[in-house]
Amino acid sequence: MKKEIINSEKAFAAVGPYSHSVLVDGSLQFISGQIGADPSTGKLKATVEDQTIQAFANLEAILEETGMSFENVVKTTVFLKDMDDFAAVNQIYAQYFPHDPPARSCVAAAALPLGALFEVEAIAVK
Repeated sequence: MKKEIINSEKAFAAVGPYSHSVLVDGSLQFISGQIGADPSTGKLKATVEDQTIQAFANLEAILEETGMSFENVVKTTVFLKDMDDFAAVNQIYAQYFPHDPPARSCVAAAALPLGALFEVEAIAVK
């Protein structure tokens, strides 16, 4: 097995001792949870909608580092601070996966890093 650490300067920096993602055998990418923090300012966006859009921008930047896109994503896990945001997040989420969406879990979390309202992690395959 060949394991390669993948980080992106275009995504928000990790807030702990972990990598943005790990690429296994050049084709299987495990992407750490991405929150809605702007990499240029280091600050969270204000609303759950804006955080969701920014988190997906961060996720996209990491996918691009390995020549992948949202079409390569086979599994996501979504974490919400408040399940009342489920419908709003789903509307945005659907824009990134308009056809054949990946498998997904959605979990309510008591707290997320830096006080985020939304977080998404993903697995992608070439």
